[in-house]
Amino acid sequence: MLEVVDLCVAYDGLIALEDVSLDVQEGEFLALIGSNGAGKSTLLNTLAGLLTPQGGTVHLDGTRIDRLQPADIVERGLVLVPEGKWVFPQMSVRENLLMGAYPRRCAPRQRETLDQVYTYFPRLKERQKQTAQTLSGGELQMLVIGRGLMSQPRLLMLDEPSLGLAPRLVLETFSILRTLHESLGLSIILTEQNVSHALALSRRAVVLENGRVAMTDESAALMTNPEIKVRYLGM
Repeated sequence: MLEVVDLCVAYDGLIALEDVSLDVQEGEFLALIGSNGAGKSTLLNTLAGLLTPQGGTVHLDGTRIDRLQPADIVERGLVLVPEGKWVFPQMSVRENLLMGAYPRRCAPRQRETLDQVYTYFPRLKERQKQTAQTLSGGELQMLVIGRGLMSQPRLLMLDEPSLGLAPRLVLETFSILRTLHESLGLSIILTEQNVSHALALSRRAVVLENGRVAMTDESAALMTNPEIKVRYLGM
C-alpha cells in the first residue's frame, strides 16, 4: 500500500531523516517509536506532503506521491492527524468536522461519514452546535481524529494523539483507535511517546533513532526486546 524508500529530509542543512525505508500493508497498524527528535513527526509531515524530501521516494498504491501537494495526497486517501489539537475555535464542532470532508471524493458519503463519526464519538454529536473553543482537551482530541475520519482515509496517520491527555482519556483514545482499525479495517500509522500502548495496539513497529531506522520488527517481539525494554519501556 505505502512504500517509502531511502527518504532524506533536511532543515537548513541539518539532516532530519536519512535513508529511511519502510512499508505499510493494506489494513496494517504500524507504530513509529523513538525519542523526542528522532524524526517521527518529520516523517509523517513528509508523507503528508507538508515537507519536501531532498531524496528518496514515497509510493501509495504504486503511484509516486512525494512531489504532490498535500491536498492531492489527501485526495488519494492518505490523511494526517497532526500533533496538537488544532481546530477552528470559533466554528462549531459540526463545522470543524465538515472541514475534513473537503476532498471531492468525500461528497457522496459525507452524511454517512458524519453519522459514523458521531457513532464513534457520541460526545461530539451532543456538542455539535457548540464552538470548538468550549470543548475539553479530550473532546478536542476526539474532534481532530473525527475530522481526519471525515476525509475518508484509506491510511490514517496520527502524531502523538495522547499528548497532554489525562490517563483515563489516553486509554479511551487508544480504545477508539483499536476499534477503528478492527471495525473499519483502516490502515494506521501511529507515532506515540507511550511506547507500551503503541506496541500493544500495533502489529509491527519501526524504531527511529537520529533520523534513521534503527529497528523494524513485530510489535510483540519488540515488547520483549531487552534494548527496547530498557530504552523505551522503563523496565
